[in-house]
Amino acid sequence: MSTITSASLNTAPEDPSNAPSTGQNGAMDMIELNISGMHCASCVGRLEKAFDVTSGVANADVNLATEKARVFVNSPSVSTEALIDVVKNTGFEAELSKPGMVALDDGNFDAQSRHDLFTVLFAAALTLPLVAQMGGMWLGYGEFLNPWHQLLLTIPVQFIAGARFYKPAWYAAKALTGNMDVLVVTGTIAAFGLSTANVFRGAGDLYFEAAAAVITLVLLGKWMETRARRSATAALRGLMQLRPTTARILRDGVELDIPIESLAAGDQFIVRPGERIAADGVIETGQAAIDESLLTGESLPVAKQPGDSVTGGSANVDGLLTVTATAVGADTMLSRIVEVVDQAQSEKAPIQRFVDRVSGVFVPVVLLIALATFAGWILLGATATAALINAISVLVVACPCALGLATPTAITVGTGVAARNGILIRHVAALERAHAVSTVVFDKTGTMTEGTPIVNSVVPVDGVSEDDLLTSAASVQQHSEHPLARAIVAHAQNKGQSLHPVTDFASSPGKGVTGLLDDGVNKVFAGSARFMAEQSIPVDDTLNTEPTTTVWVAQAGQVDGVHRLMGVIRLSDQIKTGARPAVSALAADHIKTVLLSGDATAIAESVAQEVGIEQVMANVLPEGKASEIRSLQEAGQVVAMVGDGVNDAPALATADIGIAMAGGADIAVDTADITLMKSSPERVVDAIRISRATYAKIRQNLFWAFIYNVIALPLAASGNLSPVLAGAAMALSSVSVVTNSLLLRRWRPITGGGKS
Repeated sequence: MSTITSASLNTAPEDPSNAPSTGQNGAMDMIELNISGMHCASCVGRLEKAFDVTSGVANADVNLATEKARVFVNSPSVSTEALIDVVKNTGFEAELSKPGMVALDDGNFDAQSRHDLFTVLFAAALTLPLVAQMGGMWLGYGEFLNPWHQLLLTIPVQFIAGARFYKPAWYAAKALTGNMDVLVVTGTIAAFGLSTANVFRGAGDLYFEAAAAVITLVLLGKWMETRARRSATAALRGLMQLRPTTARILRDGVELDIPIESLAAGDQFIVRPGERIAADGVIETGQAAIDESLLTGESLPVAKQPGDSVTGGSANVDGLLTVTATAVGADTMLSRIVEVVDQAQSEKAPIQRFVDRVSGVFVPVVLLIALATFAGWILLGATATAALINAISVLVVACPCALGLATPTAITVGTGVAARNGILIRHVAALERAHAVSTVVFDKTGTMTEGTPIVNSVVPVDGVSEDDLLTSAASVQQHSEHPLARAIVAHAQNKGQSLHPVTDFASSPGKGVTGLLDDGVNKVFAGSARFMAEQSIPVDDTLNTEPTTTVWVAQAGQVDGVHRLMGVIRLSDQIKTGARPAVSALAADHIKTVLLSGDATAIAESVAQEVGIEQVMANVLPEGKASEIRSLQEAGQVVAMVGDGVNDAPALATADIGIAMAGGADIAVDTADITLMKSSPERVVDAIRISRATYAKIRQNLFWAFIYNVIALPLAASGNLSPVLAGAAMALSSVSVVTNSLLLRRWRPITGGGKS
């Protein structure tokens, strides 16, 4: 079992709409199982019901597309073995799956696929003479197969090739539920039984070709569907395959190739040109261009040198590197990305819950329609044989598979494609909300700007030297993690100034800092004009006449206790390259943009004007950002908030969609619904567009799944659809849904210059 946590990217926190309640100790364990044998949405519903009535199980989500079950338990008495028994008693097979790990058993899949194809060909070879004779009779030719030959050809198709349908149908019948297998078995057995009875009594029509053709076509459809569903998970499996299977480590100056599982944090390993990096780490020696495109979506290699961090799974383009491993195995960024995407794909979208309710009554309704069809034709004077054939067509044409696959296949493909482009969608519910986003709120620092400000000028008041002002400001801020503080400290160090030790350091988030220098003798203040006002220190506006970010510095009076201004340090932050194109693209999509900042109005408006944003919310303290988001929501806006820092976490959580820039604080990344692995504003556009595209596919799939059944069932009931054509239509319906979802793989981000 794995206790659900929310630590950075390690585990995607549950969406509130899906999360079950916790047990008495507040813990909720999740057991993930690989399920085999499911065919349709009815199978999913039956399995979820079986879990729901199991003692100690709080909730369960079963995904048809990924063939996984996520079972949330609140009792230590629930074991994996007990849950596997529940699955087996329901008529399926199960094995434990490690959350976030995708099966890479391509060999086993290919072997099973070849077996299934052989079964299809075997059934087709026996069915072809039956169908050929039927076609010949339509063209006016006589029969060339006698009844006994037809019976002998059909038996292997019905009971050998079609054997896979009987076990699940039996378990469904025992549970007083229905699924696709029940419909196929009921329809084909009826056609086979009627024909066999007519053979033995030597009179009556034969429908062996209908029974055999339906089974063959359904088997062909399931084989095609399985191949297509495998393609749907290709992106996630591709991410898993980025990790090398071995690592070349240095031990006592000797290079050794070891299994990747044996690599430990602290080990040094060698990466040659053209090889993938074995684990997250820091470069010790060497320089190289690193291709991170399959992790971040960044198309150009990134130059790296000693001291730079590298990510496991990225590719070394042209240099020889020695790297010290800092994170290995499940702790690497690649594994955490895969886990986030895998869990998102395993979640159930809110719209799917409606589909599940429909699927729960679908098969019983179809059985009733089939009975009504039989009775209706009898009342209209048709023969029992004709009435039965029409009822069989109703049973065979109905397709709960398409309903069950419509949502999860689109989500699987969409989240996988997004991940390959550096967009991690943590919750499928975000997909449904994102398509309705009407306003995007951008934090300024680190989101629209580079977040690495530089000092433009140091302006002291009369009587204070520039060096004293810079030294005091840098010394008091040397323990602060704020970007402005780091920029001032770096500027002082670059000028060769020595920093004084600071004691009694105190920080006021979003405002400023205080501390004691010179062995506690000198108290220094550094922060915003608002912070200075709170200390009763007047600022001199003549020192700052430009719309730049400012840090005011003051000193406490040692004799009279009056605080005195020392001066101001002006800083600027470069606008990100993709900021203006992102705002323009959002405007083209009829999405309003807002700049939210704690900086002064003049500074925020200057940045907004440069990137093309019209609405500005400035001078907003960290605790006020969430309130600004709520005010937009109360005005009827569906809001996406984009940020990267601790100060943004409340706003990210409050927004309808929280989008975090990677490289920001863990809490911001953890709070967000979507994480961007490349810190580019254009990725925000990509995230919304792939979400919209995925949701559009879900709606298209559901429309075609519903409309297919709405049209096909009346056609079959009215006698306008033969069992053979009904079987072909049913087989192709689920394949068409999966194929439509696979079209999402053509989506391209705007930053890649392709179709978006």
